[in-house]
Amino acid sequence: MSNETVSKQNTIVGGWTAYGPLTTSDRIVFDEATKNGQILGVDYTPEEVSTQVVAGMNYRFLCTAKPVAPQPIQFKAIVEIYKSLEGSLHVTGIQRL
Repeated sequence: MSNETVSKQNTIVGGWTAYGPLTTSDRIVFDEATKNGQILGVDYTPEEVSTQVVAGMNYRFLCTAKPVAPQPIQFKAIVEIYKSLEGSLHVTGIQRL
């Protein structure tokens, strides 16, 4: 049984999973939704992910954020992404920590 299978079995509908390492499929979701991690002049590098089963899937990616600027100051942020049942992806929020 793969780690992805175990992770999916521990998911409760409506509840968020604990943050943990990204799977290959989590990374694909992040890269496709954010166009490889850059949103409005900030590079986001995902470190951990938490998921929530809804009518589709919600993702919260804990990221290191680095503005694309001379001498940028890094900060932590949560990038929230929704994946519909049809597979479309939408960044629904970004929260600086």
